[in-house]
Amino acid sequence: MTAARVVMVLGTGSHAGKSVLAAALCRIYARRGHRVAPFKAQNMSLNSFVTSEGGELGRAQAYQARAAGVEPHVDMNPVLLKPSSRAGSQVVVLGRPVAHMSVSEYHAYQPRVWPIVTAALERLRASNDLVVIEGAGSPAEINLRDQDIVNMKVARHARCPVLLVGDVDRGGVFASLVGHMELFTPEERGHVAAFVINKFRGDAKLLDPGIEYLRQRTGVPTLGVVPMLEDWRGDDEDSLGIEDQRQRAKPDAPLQIAVVRLPFVSNFSDFDALADEPDVNVRYVTTADGLAGAAAIILPGTKSTIADLAWLRDSGLAVAVQAAAVAGTSVIGICGGYQMLGRRILDPQHVESECDGIDGLGLLDVATTFAGEKLTVRVEGELLAVDLTSAAGSAPAARDVDVSPLALLGPAGTPLRGYEIHMGRTCLGGGAAPLLRLRVADGSEHDDGAVSLSGGAAVCGSYVHGLFDHPALRGAFLARLRAGLGLPPREGAAALRDDGVDRLADHVEAHLDAALLARIVGLDMR
Repeated sequence: MTAARVVMVLGTGSHAGKSVLAAALCRIYARRGHRVAPFKAQNMSLNSFVTSEGGELGRAQAYQARAAGVEPHVDMNPVLLKPSSRAGSQVVVLGRPVAHMSVSEYHAYQPRVWPIVTAALERLRASNDLVVIEGAGSPAEINLRDQDIVNMKVARHARCPVLLVGDVDRGGVFASLVGHMELFTPEERGHVAAFVINKFRGDAKLLDPGIEYLRQRTGVPTLGVVPMLEDWRGDDEDSLGIEDQRQRAKPDAPLQIAVVRLPFVSNFSDFDALADEPDVNVRYVTTADGLAGAAAIILPGTKSTIADLAWLRDSGLAVAVQAAAVAGTSVIGICGGYQMLGRRILDPQHVESECDGIDGLGLLDVATTFAGEKLTVRVEGELLAVDLTSAAGSAPAARDVDVSPLALLGPAGTPLRGYEIHMGRTCLGGGAAPLLRLRVADGSEHDDGAVSLSGGAAVCGSYVHGLFDHPALRGAFLARLRAGLGLPPREGAAALRDDGVDRLADHVEAHLDAALLARIVGLDMR
């Protein structure tokens, strides 16, 4: 069987648009009837996704897989680095954590992981017509050339053409493209088949003199000038995506939701679907003042729960969140944020820190102990009814009682789906009740999360990422917030979230030189 064609997308820096361009190419060629798969040898990201087999990979590659119309697989991102508060990162190989390593330790480990990377790529090439490879950061960091296993080393191994993407919105795009070509070795320059100028605003003809200079100076043509695609959002792989979120803020929206921007925030894309609702503004806050006027406060996931909890206290946000909960503001914790809401966090094996344990915010009667094995699983399920008889010292009461209009995410039975990624194991005390009932692919079931049973406090937490992506749960949650503020119900249910990939592909395809792209990729139109 002939190995798949390969094209690689590199950027002149982080957030130049290589992830979205790779996703667009996946959809463009999948729509033409080709079997397409994405690939990124090494990803450094705290935004991750769980495959159907329970493996972990970067969310950007999961999005690209959806663009290609295929299930995400760990071969698409064989190495995932998850930075933590300790000096270094958790190293995830083929979907499973292998160790926590410092930079020097990981560099020493790379010769062992490189054959794993190349084998994953070859498996994808053997079962597809096209593999769209994404690079990382800038490929011209000459001080990192010896440690490269994601950029030009991959291009040389795959003997593939490279599209070099420059971000004109940040300025200096021509200098950046020429500078990269100057820093590449002659062999590396030979892989660059075309430039793409991304995120342009205005009349593209203004760039013509610069594009001609690029061709004369480097001998490389420009495949296209892609305008900024307004009001579009894919799955970002790093916290630079939060800055884009701020640019799309709706400060006058009637529903204000404050998400605490923790230093090691992970999976902040959990809240993109909320931000897409027309009457909702999701704002990321780093100070206590930022919580003012919020109908709900969310503590998101984090790679370093103990370190981020210490930051929460140092910043004054811990006291502010506690005061808001007492005052009746809904407080929701997701994954690490859920752990923070509890009474105590224990780390006897020093999985996450050198600390044996730390007090939580005390807003939920739960305690968490970090384990040595990471749990990664896709789940589906529903919200549970609250049983007030489970509260310590309470008198018998009827089941199916809503403790507070804001305490739960929605009525009992509201469906949901998502995925879990966590090292912690959380136990509930008598002052909390389970929040969710979950099912996994093998048919087993378990309870998840907690809701406070004390004093009507509007506090709950869950390990499930992607809760708000489900339109039924998102609609129920927002309906409760509106009711709590005395706002009229919104007509119609929350919409299914459009991932925007067809719109993205149409936009990119319309601004690329089709004939040049066909020559570079080497696949027919079908």
